[in-house]
Amino acid sequence: MTIVSPQIASTLQSLVDDGKCQWIQNFYTSQILTKEYLQVWATTDNPDLNHQVHKDAKIMGILVNVVDDQPYCDFITPSMIERGRVQLAISSGGASPVLIRNVRETLEAVLPQNLGLLADFGASKRNSIKEFLPTVDLRRKFWEMFFADTEVKNAKDRESLEKMYIKALDKPLDDDGEVIWVEFGKDVELLPLKALRYMQQAELVLFAKSCPFDFIDLCRRDAERERFTSAAELSERLKKAKAEQLRVCVLIPHGMQEYTLLQAHQRVLGQGFEK
Repeated sequence: MTIVSPQIASTLQSLVDDGKCQWIQNFYTSQILTKEYLQVWATTDNPDLNHQVHKDAKIMGILVNVVDDQPYCDFITPSMIERGRVQLAISSGGASPVLIRNVRETLEAVLPQNLGLLADFGASKRNSIKEFLPTVDLRRKFWEMFFADTEVKNAKDRESLEKMYIKALDKPLDDDGEVIWVEFGKDVELLPLKALRYMQQAELVLFAKSCPFDFIDLCRRDAERERFTSAAELSERLKKAKAEQLRVCVLIPHGMQEYTLLQAHQRVLGQGFEK
């Protein structure tokens, strides 16, 4: 990386001193650009200069990004959150950098610092776990259970994770399937956290015709999604899911009595209540 500027901040100076980037201590001229550069960032507070850099770069066939000037950007740079090998990229397509910064700050406060440790541990067990759990479905269910464990979430070192891993392998996996009912209303943000957790664990999502997409979209992304139009149709699909031992989430309108018989002794969650 090469920096072109008469002067630079101390943080950039440290990178130069460490040999991580080069510094051309001068004002920009078109002669500085050569085809060996893959990308160019124009970050000055002078729009005319930035546009000239853009023009020169385009002539040479180099991708260019003029900061906070979207029409002059061939590419964007998303805001990044890194926890070891876990990387999250957040972008608004250049529409609102300040909003994305706020989103990043929110996520930074929520995501634990040991995510990298957990990812490394999971990666190290990808082959050996096949000896204990031969199918993809069993391994997925195991890892869901393992990473949801409170002690695992709070682990600080690999040694403690190893002990928890061995202990978890000795536990029988719940492979009988389950049906969770979630009653939806008008505001998706009023759903309880418990409902969201089950929605994310479902392997099959059955939803009423009137269910807004915002609720469906909160369910597990790789789950099968099927719409039903009557209690009879839903009953048949639930029988099939039970035979296949699937974890099912059923989304129904709040207060509907039509499905009461099908819910017999099953968990029903909604906005502010649990049955």
